[in-house]
Amino acid sequence: MALYVQKFGGTSVGSIERIEAVADKVIRYKEQGHDLVIVLSAMSGETNRLIDLAKQIDENPLAREMDVLVSTGEQVTISLLAMALTKRGYPARSYTGAQVKLLTDSVHTKARIRSIDDAKMRADLDKGRVVVVAGFQGVDEEGNITTLGRGGSDTSAVALAAALKADECQIYTDVDGVYTTDPRVVDKARRLESITFEEMLEMASLGSKVLQIRSVEFAGKYNVPLRVMSSFEDGPGTLITLEDEKVMEQPVVSGIAFNRDEAKLTIVGVADVPGVASKILGLISGANLEVDMIIQNIAEDKTTDFTFTVHRNDFKQAKELLEASALELGAREVTGDNTIAKVSIVGVGMRSHAGVAATMFKALADESINMQMISTSEIKISVVVDEKYLELAVRALHTAFGLDAEETEK
Repeated sequence: MALYVQKFGGTSVGSIERIEAVADKVIRYKEQGHDLVIVLSAMSGETNRLIDLAKQIDENPLAREMDVLVSTGEQVTISLLAMALTKRGYPARSYTGAQVKLLTDSVHTKARIRSIDDAKMRADLDKGRVVVVAGFQGVDEEGNITTLGRGGSDTSAVALAAALKADECQIYTDVDGVYTTDPRVVDKARRLESITFEEMLEMASLGSKVLQIRSVEFAGKYNVPLRVMSSFEDGPGTLITLEDEKVMEQPVVSGIAFNRDEAKLTIVGVADVPGVASKILGLISGANLEVDMIIQNIAEDKTTDFTFTVHRNDFKQAKELLEASALELGAREVTGDNTIAKVSIVGVGMRSHAGVAATMFKALADESINMQMISTSEIKISVVVDEKYLELAVRALHTAFGLDAEETEK
């Protein structure tokens, strides 16, 4: 008998039929003797519908009122699931984030969790009830409804699992686990049995959309075993856990991540003096834009070319900021390219294996793919390439590191 926190996303509860299917799945676990806390998102598309309603009233509505509005989506799904379970003879009780109570700070639309009162949930579990909790939301010290930001239901689930010391937090989604790369790009991609928190964090930050980054950070911090599973078919999914709990023979590379939403900017010919990088990046951070990869090349004439990447949506604004300050920076020109993509290899096994970068660079060279930028960390190597070569690069690297399904089955 175990205590599981199970989270079902928007597509999993997108209709009455699917909510009934979730109820059936929950009951199968209940019949095995497990205690269950279920965390739900709003029905798929519902949050967007509510936001659109608000925009029809006011293009810039108060953040507090937006939280009151969008938090209603989860109230619908939790009550419907509790009804479906009760109708089948399995007592259930639904709770909003405020009722639990999941206490947050007061930063509306992107609140951070401070504490969770688990008393009501434990009392219900002791009585044999299934506890159904609204994801994505909480309440501040003043009693105001708050929300955790997009994808916040994953974070809610992990936080509840940490508070309850659950045996596992299971995230049900429309995929059956974490894959070595996107199967839509590489048909030989395979589902991973397990992956470390570190690797999953890198994969999520580098473009993998399976899990929300904050939820993985939370799970790693509190050592909550996290499992990604399919809402629509049975299977073991992928377990995300500590490195020392994985098999000894760790593969060198666990996965290939990629991101199409990249753009590159270069400030050409600025003076190579202390503080110039701070000035350049200060302009960008001052506009609340995020910088990813950075490269600085120093020429013989003591000038430097400073290159960095931003999200493609921020490209135009960032370029205009730099162009407006080019004279002050002493730059010869500002150039940019918003047709690039980032490809990354990720694996904790890289710590103990030499020649990983050489293998990566050779695989790309063999396909005549030029690397425009390179960034490394202990367990990842990222390169920027022309967007038109993205899928070719991913396939080449997937094969080069032995991740193709048929190779691992030999």
